[in-house]
Amino acid sequence: MSPAVQLAPSWLNELASEFDQPYMRSLRDFLAEEKQKRTVIYPKGQEYFAALNTTPLDQVKVVILGQDPYHGPGQAHGLCFSVRDGIPPPPSLVNIFKEITADLNLPEKTFVTGDLTAWAKQGVLLLNSVLTVERHKAASHQGKGWETFTDQIVRTLSEKRESCVFLLWGSYAQKKGAVIDTSKHLVLKSPHPSPLSAHRGFLGCRHFSQCNAYLQETGQTPVEWGAL
Repeated sequence: MSPAVQLAPSWLNELASEFDQPYMRSLRDFLAEEKQKRTVIYPKGQEYFAALNTTPLDQVKVVILGQDPYHGPGQAHGLCFSVRDGIPPPPSLVNIFKEITADLNLPEKTFVTGDLTAWAKQGVLLLNSVLTVERHKAASHQGKGWETFTDQIVRTLSEKRESCVFLLWGSYAQKKGAVIDTSKHLVLKSPHPSPLSAHRGFLGCRHFSQCNAYLQETGQTPVEWGAL
């Protein structure tokens, strides 16, 4: 977990000191022990910080907060809600695509991949709260230290960036986003896109059109949500 190798310079400038904190040393030890036991961990080690490396701090204009990586084989690759190209989109992502299609009046078969890298390259930080998971064991790495690290990322974004849009879906993301300065950023909240809750207000939330309208109002380029 060497920050010099793994982190984009704009993030490293702000987060380098985190790697010397006791919680991070403890997290590093935990991951090393798991690997010694030959535990399968997702995503791959070089993808732990994929969200930060694909969307440098100085390019972030939208933030989507997820919880922890997908725990099925071949799915997680370091971007929240995203799966590798060729992997069927999981139910929450299907609902995200459904909402975008309705909100932006896009053709029904707009989305040909569940890989959201194209969003990340447009300045959409796709950040999970927990950056690793054990295969087939949802939430297995919660409480090991990642939350403290990603809390610092959210604080850094709130303090160092201007006029970002934070999309907080579900109570977990909304609690994590409580530190965001709403006087300088737009925060949009809804239920989670999971099939268990999407019908309670995620579907129909129109976050994607609201996001783009705000970006344009603040002199930024809107996100091409359908460009996947």
